[in-house]
Amino acid sequence: MKHSLPDLIAAQRNVHVLYSYDERNTYFQTLMAYILDCISAKEIIILIENERNYRKVMTELKKMISNEETQYIHFINSFEFYFSSGNYHPPAITAYFEKEIEPYLDHQTFFRTWAHVEWNSTDVPHHLIHDLETRIDGAVNDIEFPLICAYKNVDMPTDLRKILLQTHPFVLSEAELVPEKASLSVTANSVTHE
Repeated sequence: MKHSLPDLIAAQRNVHVLYSYDERNTYFQTLMAYILDCISAKEIIILIENERNYRKVMTELKKMISNEETQYIHFINSFEFYFSSGNYHPPAITAYFEKEIEPYLDHQTFFRTWAHVEWNSTDVPHHLIHDLETRIDGAVNDIEFPLICAYKNVDMPTDLRKILLQTHPFVLSEAELVPEKASLSVTANSVTHE
């Protein structure tokens, strides 16, 4: 069953979405649509992204939003996020994330998250990726916040794709996507969670 992503988030806060993409331009259009939807809902967007992409996004956003609205964007450098302990260590990544969201939880501020995962997935043992995604899925359900995990298709070998489908209840795929805010649609994932 397909849903509009904004409608799904409005109906259900605990939304954990796997976004697989091929084209860089489509990735940016989708990211921009998500950010603009967050801003129009007056919610913080925690953007876990690389520095280069962040600069590009901010350059484009500043043409569309006010300086005041840029305050809704909370940037986290993706390399520092995933490798804050020196290597890919799920408990350290989870602790980093908890520290970043603590002020929003303390002030009962709604937030959404976009996490761009772009390191070579063959460099990290897949059981560690499964561990992190399982931890994060638990946080999405416990805290009730939307999270989009963006992975490039070429960086997802079959066994990793299987793990990601097991840990993400919703899938946003470039093949089904018209990258306009009202057209971001997700499909409920039919793969059973383990």
